[in-house]
Amino acid sequence: MGLSRYTPETIHLALGDLFYDPVQPAQFPETRLRFRNDPWAERIGLSGLSDLEWIAHFGRFAPLPDNLGTPLALRYHGHQFRAYNPDLGDGRGFLFAQVRDLRDGRLLDLGTKGSGTTPWSRGGDGKLTLKGGVREILATEMLEALGVYTSKTISLIETGEKLHRGDEPSPTRSAVLVRLSHSHIRIGTFQRLAIGRETEAMRRLVDHAVVHFWPEAADAPDPVSEFYSRVSEAAAQMVAEWYAAGFVHGVLNTDNVNITGESFDYGPWRFLDRHEPGFTAAYFDHSGLYCFARQPEALSWNLARLGECLMGISSREAIEAVFNGFPERFHAQLTRQTFARLGLLPGEPHTTRELMHLFWTAMQETAPPFQRVFFDLLGGGIPERIAASPISETFTQASWPKVLEGLARLPAAPGLEAALADPVARDPAPETMVIEEVEEIWAAIAERDDWQPLARKIDRIRRVAAFNRKLGLLSGPNGRPRHLLLGS
Repeated sequence: MGLSRYTPETIHLALGDLFYDPVQPAQFPETRLRFRNDPWAERIGLSGLSDLEWIAHFGRFAPLPDNLGTPLALRYHGHQFRAYNPDLGDGRGFLFAQVRDLRDGRLLDLGTKGSGTTPWSRGGDGKLTLKGGVREILATEMLEALGVYTSKTISLIETGEKLHRGDEPSPTRSAVLVRLSHSHIRIGTFQRLAIGRETEAMRRLVDHAVVHFWPEAADAPDPVSEFYSRVSEAAAQMVAEWYAAGFVHGVLNTDNVNITGESFDYGPWRFLDRHEPGFTAAYFDHSGLYCFARQPEALSWNLARLGECLMGISSREAIEAVFNGFPERFHAQLTRQTFARLGLLPGEPHTTRELMHLFWTAMQETAPPFQRVFFDLLGGGIPERIAASPISETFTQASWPKVLEGLARLPAAPGLEAALADPVARDPAPETMVIEEVEEIWAAIAERDDWQPLARKIDRIRRVAAFNRKLGLLSGPNGRPRHLLLGS
């Protein structure tokens, strides 16, 4: 086993067993490797694993060397569609291992989905459908390519069971997934301690989060409110990235929002086909609570719940001051991310903010194909790109002429010239991830066990990721990692 660069950690053990339960993984009838994320395996020092070793660790869950000896099911509560639920926790997953990102030193979790029952399974079987695993691969790959800070699907292994689900034709195939994530500590983790009045445990959790995820908060006059400020900024950046990507998470409960501003846990997600503010991803979201345009509101509401938890160890005034700043943070991040997708840099703050609002007004007025707009307006509206577009007429309507005038005045990002020369910029159409594509990929697997459409889609998405890396969308100013860009 060639793991010379792999850097194991067991940081969360220091929290103590108030925060987790040791569990055992399910024993599966078979383990067939369907997907391994080799670029990210390389980045955490696990690319030296053979496929058999990979399956032993990520399908049978033999411990990684010098890592957690027993998987840990994390404990938390949460508001689900704004109704408080104290019976949550990792019900079909666990924390399997912790490692260091070899590029920037981040602490990363390897967590599972579909690994069997835990004390928090609430009568469920703890399993994941193969379709659910395929959908998570597609979500994380596409989001990463579009500049969204997301968990990474690192492994998918088919497990040979037949599952019955109400939202899929059943029986359906089973799988176990492993995600790589920058923390699984959620808002709901804090809620569980707050409702139990576990003040000392709350302090310990905040101290742990500051040391390992937000060390910049340690030297502040009030580290607790500064920690809350960092989390709020990260959440604002995450939801702005979703908005600019045309992504609808679907289930923005407090147990699905973590403290690092990293998007994760993909169930009924969808990407917009056309700009549609009221679009909902979850068929059970009857009120549109988590529709596309209400996602910033949902994050703000969730942050209010976190703020309530922290008031016991910080001042109300300090927490409220941070909370009240969320709308401004979101709009600043949306301005940056909207124009970053176009290969442009913000100009004069007030004018640029007005232009951002005008851009989204034009999107709402004309409801164009979402990804097509960013593809056609790359560089700010280059005439030959617009002329070649099948929706060129759209850009003569409503507020678009004023938008194009404003875009022409913004400075180009340093990587724009290289991006425009990339073959992806000359493709006939942008890469998309609408529901029809997802279903076609799954149909090939379900009907013919044909995994080639999935492999081809991942290859195309990774071309887009490489293109956006040239553009600077994935690395930010001066090539700094995304998680260090907050407030930039």
